[in-house]
Amino acid sequence: MIYTDLYDEVLIKPCMEGADSLMIISGYASATMAYSHLKDLSEKKLKAKINLFVGMCPADGVSLSNHQGFQSIANSNTKAFKNHFMCSYIYNSHAVHSKLYIWHRQHKIFKTFIGSANYTQNAFYRQRELMAEIKEPDIEKYSQMMMQDSIYCTNLEVEELVSIQNDANYYRRHIHEDAKIESTATSVALKSIKVSLLSKKTGEVPKRGGLNWGQRPGRNHNQAYLQLPPEVYKNDFFPIAPQWFIVHTDDFKYFFCRRAEKDLNGQVIHTPENNSLLGEYFRYRLGIPSGAFVTREYLEHYGRTDVVFSKIDDDEFYMDFSV
Repeated sequence: MIYTDLYDEVLIKPCMEGADSLMIISGYASATMAYSHLKDLSEKKLKAKINLFVGMCPADGVSLSNHQGFQSIANSNTKAFKNHFMCSYIYNSHAVHSKLYIWHRQHKIFKTFIGSANYTQNAFYRQRELMAEIKEPDIEKYSQMMMQDSIYCTNLEVEELVSIQNDANYYRRHIHEDAKIESTATSVALKSIKVSLLSKKTGEVPKRGGLNWGQRPGRNHNQAYLQLPPEVYKNDFFPIAPQWFIVHTDDFKYFFCRRAEKDLNGQVIHTPENNSLLGEYFRYRLGIPSGAFVTREYLEHYGRTDVVFSKIDDDEFYMDFSV
């Protein structure tokens, strides 16, 4: 029975011991978890193919954000993801609430874990879950049933067979509700926070920081990060490093982000996979050339000098830069 260090025991150690592929059957799953897990395996120089089956789709569908995230990872050409991830949705049967992790080595079952943990960061990082290693001869038969009743998230017909829930309205609806999201670090109810794009000291866009982080020789001039104010980075509004989270924008884009710099909490938000993504995005919104130096005047002409983050859940956030 495993009730401590679930992440390492279930998702990392079998790969260190020689397993080369992981089949996951999980009632619920998040793209953030898949992204984080694959990045971690890559950083540890471990290679494993992940084949994820999301089970509760017949009952609940899939959120658009997770659907797009799964597709993005499955189609990615980056080293950590290329040919390492497949995701399928159960659709041709009753909903599946199982949480089963089947490691293979050279096409033979190596280790199997079953328990309460969905394939989400909440389950593996923030909740008390229980898993156990089992040896069960019918595992292969059960997993074959999942394959027969599923469809790839990248299949052209997936949106006709699986309910993909457009969550743009969901985000806007919940942002303005009175339900509180508690900050356990400060016991202060935080629903949303404002992050200035200007330096607190100078009142200008930093010359070699923030949106202008890449404005130096030998760097991609679009490289950028968002500096968090102390009252935000000192609490748990955003997950602390090295946990990943998704940021959705008011114009229906999204970014896989992580906190970084100085201490464990991380005082800035960036996109480690490609640090130029945020810079490209803001320059596009401002209507200025890619790689251009961002000034306060550009922001004021656009209509605002800050963004507002609203917390959807522990892994998902909504960033408003609308005018």
